[in-house]
Amino acid sequence: MSSVSFAPSNSPAPALAPAASRVAVWQSVAIVAVLGWAYLPMLSVFADKWINDPQYSHGLLVPFFSAFLIWRAGKSESLVLKPLPILGCGMLVSILAMRAVAGAMLFHQLDAASLLLALVAVMLAVGGVPLLKLTGPAIAFLAFMIPLPYELERNVGAPLKTAATVSSTFLLQTLGLPAIRDGNLILIDEVRLGVVDACSGLKMMVTFAAFSVGAVLLMQRSKFEKLMVLLGIIPIAVLTNVLRITATGVSFNFITDEGTRKFLHDGYGYAMMIVGMGLLAVELWVLKKLVVEETTSPPNPLP
Repeated sequence: MSSVSFAPSNSPAPALAPAASRVAVWQSVAIVAVLGWAYLPMLSVFADKWINDPQYSHGLLVPFFSAFLIWRAGKSESLVLKPLPILGCGMLVSILAMRAVAGAMLFHQLDAASLLLALVAVMLAVGGVPLLKLTGPAIAFLAFMIPLPYELERNVGAPLKTAATVSSTFLLQTLGLPAIRDGNLILIDEVRLGVVDACSGLKMMVTFAAFSVGAVLLMQRSKFEKLMVLLGIIPIAVLTNVLRITATGVSFNFITDEGTRKFLHDGYGYAMMIVGMGLLAVELWVLKKLVVEETTSPPNPLP
């Protein structure tokens, strides 16, 4: 953080700026550590999801990526800290009410949202708006640590599950298999392939979104290309899930051994992210070919 300086807004940086900036950094670290202790019960609940649910295993990597974003931004940018302690502390006090509501409702996702707001308040108190601009993307990325609420999984997952069933049935028929849709079941002769809640692709979409947003934050591309990557998250995630269900249906139609079927079913699930990242790479390659970088040519010398 040697590139960070501390100075009043109306005067040049004093000679003790490096020491003052180090104090500000350690203050931030200390307050964030206290917040981590205060939110430990909520984090322990989410940790169980990150460890035991493969669809949320990316949550373990999110804090490290956010820390990398802060390190990268602090290394490449100089910054004049302008603390706003009254505003930051006032936000922290108001967040206590938010935590009280979350605790009364046992709404862990709301409690997690209050943690992100608390981090914003800390950045304002220690370094003001300049520090918040530097750390804002990293704090926002922490949202991918939060598992989806059950009601959201149910209300959004149901339409995705129906879309996956219809699309997979059509693709299986296109491949020449006698596939018939019955609700969320795909019937292929004697094979009954159920598209259950875990097959909706919603959780995989969240994981893929985390990787895509991370790529957008790191890539040196035009704003248009970054926007296209963000808009492509849902179509790529849905297509990847349809390909997984279709591959499962084709395999089950020709393989009768239950052990082999289970192995392939699980294998296709783990391969979803690889396929999704491959499609993302193809999208970036196509965008690179379509988007022409603007070049400025030097003016012609006068005759």
